[in-house]
Amino acid sequence: MTAMSSTDVNNSDTLQRLAAVIESRKPANGGDPQKSYVSRLLHKGPDAFLKKIGEEATETVMAAKDVDHGGDPAKLVYEVADLWFHSMIALAHYGLTPADVVNELARREGLSGLEEKALRKAHDRELRGE
Repeated sequence: MTAMSSTDVNNSDTLQRLAAVIESRKPANGGDPQKSYVSRLLHKGPDAFLKKIGEEATETVMAAKDVDHGGDPAKLVYEVADLWFHSMIALAHYGLTPADVVNELARREGLSGLEEKALRKAHDRELRGE
């Protein structure tokens, strides 16, 4: 794992800027599906961008497998960027932001994955009245 460089820290608002661009491309905000890929995906509806998320997730897995066999790690970064981008389109569609995801990650910080999963299951049972 690589450490964050000062450039990474200085660019920490990249997700916020990208989220703002995605938001501006929503058809409801004047985005033109004829001129914008994001607008086109949002105009087509959830099936279009959810399909892209599935495709990008598969490409991410394949790139990771390639790295396991000597492939270029930059390809994995490229595919994860595509996955994140399309996931951000879904977040925008549902009225959510990257900050919501970061807040959820912060909430989980310090919990083991097993503890977090157990808490989530207990919360889900509580919601169902079990």
